[in-house]
Amino acid sequence: MILKGSQRGSAKQLGAHLLKTTENEHVEVHEVRGFIAEDVMGAMHEAQAVAKGTKCRQHLFSVSLSPPETECVRVETFEHALSKIEERTGLGGQPRIVVFHEKEGRRHCHAVWSRINAETMTAVPLPFFKMRLREVSREIYLENGWQMPRGMMDSKARDPRNFDLAEWQHCKRIGRNARDLKSIMQECWAASDSGASFSKALEERGLYLARGDRRGHVALTYEGEVLSVARYVGKKTKEIAARLGPAESLRDVEATRMRIAEVIAPKLRGLLGEVETTRQLEAARLDQQRQAMRTQHASERKRLDEGQRARSEAEGRARAERMRSGLAGLWDKLRGEHAKLRKQNELEAFMALQRDRVQRGTLVTAQLQDRQQLQAEIRQARQRHTLRVTELHRDLARQQVPQPERPTTLSERFERMAERQTPLSRLDRLREPRQRNERGPELER
Repeated sequence: MILKGSQRGSAKQLGAHLLKTTENEHVEVHEVRGFIAEDVMGAMHEAQAVAKGTKCRQHLFSVSLSPPETECVRVETFEHALSKIEERTGLGGQPRIVVFHEKEGRRHCHAVWSRINAETMTAVPLPFFKMRLREVSREIYLENGWQMPRGMMDSKARDPRNFDLAEWQHCKRIGRNARDLKSIMQECWAASDSGASFSKALEERGLYLARGDRRGHVALTYEGEVLSVARYVGKKTKEIAARLGPAESLRDVEATRMRIAEVIAPKLRGLLGEVETTRQLEAARLDQQRQAMRTQHASERKRLDEGQRARSEAEGRARAERMRSGLAGLWDKLRGEHAKLRKQNELEAFMALQRDRVQRGTLVTAQLQDRQQLQAEIRQARQRHTLRVTELHRDLARQQVPQPERPTTLSERFERMAERQTPLSRLDRLREPRQRNERGPELER
């Protein structure tokens, strides 16, 4: 699984992110360990209060654990990964919070440790934690037999469409997919050998080359959002300038926005409106199915939790009744029966816990499979919408190209010459032969 870690100091913001239910369909608090508080926000405030007694500004260490999308990972696998992380980073025994998120048919985990050692009031150092997380990630892939990403085996072979947090947040604000935008930019770059061909390839995909204020060559979306060409193509600024030419020869951002608004938008507004209406209707239908599935899955889990809780209480009472009290209990202790019953109760409680975990894991796995099927439909609908928009931009870009003149016949050339010499309209030219024929007898007389 992919492990991404960072040192953070904003406890309140991180706690709100862990409990966010607007984007995550299911949020499950798996563990709150080492804190007096039993809830996430209380533990976050507690960690921040302890950190105020030190000079540490980034008193939290947050790690996200993302398994492959096609794999259904058990809770024990996540816990094993967390143990390895604690062993490599020296965070063993530190207070931590573990939360599971489910979004778009996949399940991932967030773990947050407090770096402050309450006994020494010092922060646990985390040197080279990215390298150590990378080693743990490789080991987990090998242990579970998962297909390891090429970029993890060789950093030079990593996917060029990968994006960082800033790019993802920017594309999210403008309603675009960061991976799709990077794919478009890199495809246009690979298919072009000059600034003109690159600009044309971008316009066929709804992007417009321009001159940025500080970043040299930029691309504008149809909505007017600015994207750095060098950043999305993955090349250095010198390489971009060497192929595309100086950025000074291009329109600036404001002029490009005016061109989009005055020339391109009037031709595409109606067609894009129809496509957007179709997309919204289809998205509303799929979102309704998603909300219904989310409600159904939540009710099933709640019903399972209530049933397991009631069964656990009943089994606990049955185990407690085995332990006799009074003189009978004293006699059991003298005979060694009390110790045997205690071990039996502990074993049964552990087996019951494992049984409940397996039962819940089976339910979650089945629900994730149902959700993945719906997510496949949502992904196909998004691809269809993207393809329609791309086709509209491609058609418009081709219409703006001046078409070469086709060879003309001799009669057509004479007709064009006559049009240049006489200012007659097309209707007058059609009427003229008839009038000439009608005046013919008069001329003969």
